[in-house]
Amino acid sequence: MPANSSGAEVTGPAVPGSDSVLTADALTFLADLQRRFGPERQRLLVARAERYERISTGEMPDFLSDTADVRADDGWRVADTPAGLNDRRVEITGPAEPKMMINALNSGASVFMADFEDALSPTWANIVGGQAAVADAIRHRLTFDSPEGKSYRLNDAIATLLVRPRGWHLEERHLLVDGEPISASLFDFGLFLFHNSAEALERGSGPYLYLPKLESHLEARLWNDVFVHAQSGLNIPRGSIRATVLIETILAAFEMDEILYELREHAAGLNAGRWDYIFSIIKKFRDRPEFVLPDRGQVTMAVPFMRAYTQLLVRTCHRRGAHAIGGMSAFIPNRREPEVTENALAKVREDKERESGDGFDGTWVAHPDLVPVAKEIFVRALGDRPHQKGKLREDVTASAPALLDVTVPLARITEGGVRQNVSVGLRYLDAWLQGNGAAAIDNLMEDAATAEISRSQLWQWRRHAVRLDDGRTVDDDLYRRIRDEELAGHGGTATGRLGDAADLLDQLVLTETYPEFLTLGAYRGLE
Repeated sequence: MPANSSGAEVTGPAVPGSDSVLTADALTFLADLQRRFGPERQRLLVARAERYERISTGEMPDFLSDTADVRADDGWRVADTPAGLNDRRVEITGPAEPKMMINALNSGASVFMADFEDALSPTWANIVGGQAAVADAIRHRLTFDSPEGKSYRLNDAIATLLVRPRGWHLEERHLLVDGEPISASLFDFGLFLFHNSAEALERGSGPYLYLPKLESHLEARLWNDVFVHAQSGLNIPRGSIRATVLIETILAAFEMDEILYELREHAAGLNAGRWDYIFSIIKKFRDRPEFVLPDRGQVTMAVPFMRAYTQLLVRTCHRRGAHAIGGMSAFIPNRREPEVTENALAKVREDKERESGDGFDGTWVAHPDLVPVAKEIFVRALGDRPHQKGKLREDVTASAPALLDVTVPLARITEGGVRQNVSVGLRYLDAWLQGNGAAAIDNLMEDAATAEISRSQLWQWRRHAVRLDDGRTVDDDLYRRIRDEELAGHGGTATGRLGDAADLLDQLVLTETYPEFLTLGAYRGLE
């Protein structure tokens, strides 16, 4: 498709949904967003890299001195919560794909987050098709008929729909503005808002978002500037957009007040994005041996740094009148193994009871079968109340040492932990390269965030030559041996795209220069 008069050029092929999604007016809207806000996005990405360099040479993150007045001021609150977002006791997430969207919207959850980020492999067909599916869902006309002849239709009553665009670090290579790829964040957000904001408001809802991967309040300020400009350009009331921010980086944890403040007329709450948060700890302190974490399975929500982070999130949100949303339960029920399912459900109940007891107003699940389990626990905690913002958690103290205490009781790094990381890395990358960003692996729903933990731990353990509990050292030879064994166990390099996945995992693990995100390199391997 040639460039239109705005300078926007679609380089991707025609795919289902192109005609309705990539209209000339929509492309003009996107080009305007990119020109106005692309330069500041680039400046903030440079600031991220500079901040990491300071951390790598010994600087410890802390609460910002120049925004202390924002934190100390008890007088400000976020905007009042819209009715459709006031009760968020159970939220379900999944990729923006028709079948999964219909099942999630019908699940009985309060909220469904249609994901263009960690749970969606960003093939051009997936991205454009996801936008078309979101538009159909908002208009209550989304349908899906499976190849086996099963029909999927929306119920009369469905969950409130939120959309998660991709993070600031990503680009959409299939749309060029003035010859350069557009920010994937602006692409996903812009199309969603352009096509759906007026319709959602007309139906008594609104353009509601989740914002991922923020590292500072300045990145939240950029989003707020985008919101203000976009609402004006589309002639919808200022404040119509409501955004929940995922606190899924260690640096954002020190700026939760400031992030809410920057977005206060558009803020709906904060979410404890637990898997990306663990990934962020590994990534930001990757060169520092005192921050080496043990096997992934030992880094639970009960370890000190995760407890400090989640409880501070609740205190911060409730002090500012915002919703605090708990983290993901990634378990997938296994109907063939009821004992496995029951043991996992017990862990889910324990997790959700801890969250509701801590004061969270809602929680995340990845599978419709977990909605009743989580709902039962939050109904018991909330009763008839839509939330528990009155639970102020004044007993919680904001403490940098607590947020950075990565002590894990009885910590061990084992061959089993190495093997799990290799296996998850290979199988997830195989699925992602084939266009599936939410992969069921060993009774868990793995997405890019959990795969990031796996490959980052492998890099970190190799980088610091850590010793396993049996005395062996994690080195290149150990990694390669286990990689080859796992490849053979899953069918070898002739299966699916396992060969490409193995090459990519090698690049992520064996390099001396740590790749910031696996999706940056993997994106080049997508069809």
